[in-house]
Amino acid sequence: MSIRLTLWCAAAGPAVREARFGDGPLDARGSGEARTAAAALPPYSTCFRGPSVRCGQTAQALGLAATAEERLRDLDFGTWQGLTLSEVAAGHPEALAAWATDPGTAPHGGESVRTLCGRVGGWMDALGDDAGRVLAVVEPAVVRAAAVHALAAPLTAFWRVDVPPLSALTLTGRSGRWNLRLSAAASSG
Repeated sequence: MSIRLTLWCAAAGPAVREARFGDGPLDARGSGEARTAAAALPPYSTCFRGPSVRCGQTAQALGLAATAEERLRDLDFGTWQGLTLSEVAAGHPEALAAWATDPGTAPHGGESVRTLCGRVGGWMDALGDDAGRVLAVVEPAVVRAAAVHALAAPLTAFWRVDVPPLSALTLTGRSGRWNLRLSAAASSG
């Protein structure tokens, strides 16, 4: 038996639209977009979510009874928490450049990309082969980390994975070996 793991990116709220580091609640627009997206959810036997407010509110808007999983939390942004990308770029350009290019660096007192990828990969590999269909509502960084882990890609590939709000990544796995699964395009009629 194999696992089918679908990582569903949380909806956007004001913090995401402002390119702000860290968590924040959804607004009416984000909640509405999540409710609309609920029709596209895949079948699942187990449902998890990251512990953030955004993941919790997205899961609720999707109509999911999801269990919060600490290992699926977003990156710890340390002293950058709550700041916008522009503010960090203006105040700490060298630190931001180091963090964005060296997966082992955490100049902000938070978490490195290497640590995040190890945490998410460990959670994925701990899922039993009998887990069946697993759905998880998570932050974009968790989706990136899962893709890097599944493909055994270099950690520098983390920043090359675009993860729009409410997008999904599906992986299949068995015995710690993961494959990326692409879905068929919708019929254009």
